[in-house]
Amino acid sequence: MAPPGSFGNNITVDSFEAFLQGWLLRQEQFLNELIIAQNTYDESQEGIIKNLISGVLAHYQEYFEEKSRMSHRNVFNVFSPAWFTPLEKSNLWIAGFKPGLAFSLVMNSVDDLSQNQVEKINRLKFETRVQEKNLMDELAKIQESVAAPPFMGLAQQFGAELLRGDGGEIREVDENIEILRSALEDVIMDADRLRTTTAERVVGILNPFQSLKFLTAAAQLTVENKNVGNAERSREATNANFSWSVDFQFTFFWGNFED
Repeated sequence: MAPPGSFGNNITVDSFEAFLQGWLLRQEQFLNELIIAQNTYDESQEGIIKNLISGVLAHYQEYFEEKSRMSHRNVFNVFSPAWFTPLEKSNLWIAGFKPGLAFSLVMNSVDDLSQNQVEKINRLKFETRVQEKNLMDELAKIQESVAAPPFMGLAQQFGAELLRGDGGEIREVDENIEILRSALEDVIMDADRLRTTTAERVVGILNPFQSLKFLTAAAQLTVENKNVGNAERSREATNANFSWSVDFQFTFFWGNFED
């Protein structure tokens, strides 16, 4: 018998993909609500706006909770997600977006920050960068401690192979891989916690209308990333010569939000 936290089967992966598709559809709905709220903003409706902001943050939290459950079952598949295209994977930072991306989104979307807000944002940005570096250092130590092959190759290999087996049986893994699995799960959890707290602290610095702008930019980024991924899938299925235009779109869009 495999211990708790060991790897699940293909049904688990399929379930997460199904969840993600539904989550992304709801993300598009939230994007529409955020845009409407911006265009019809009225200070007298601040209570409604705050409820929308809380709903959007809760939506992100739902994703991280589901991702955590998936990570507990097969962390390698979360580290190199089978449900993402190569272009989508190329932009991942510890199985997700880089927390510091939030500051680029603020600067690109909010043009009326006060001096006090700018100072708070800069302090938070510095703190976040320190924590990002600590996480990357921890990731490097994990790889060194188990003398593992390059992470992406290992994640891709075990993310796929550990999900296969006759009758869906869980395959045994050696001690080093189990150590790596546990350590990776911890660092992904810490990275997700930093992503969440950074976004929440940014919203705490902004006023409701500014938060609408920030969350709209974040939602647009997610939706655009999904659209680029869909375009890549379509290109792979129909015409490999289309790759140059997809690469350009992806690089151009994300380049506008580099931290």
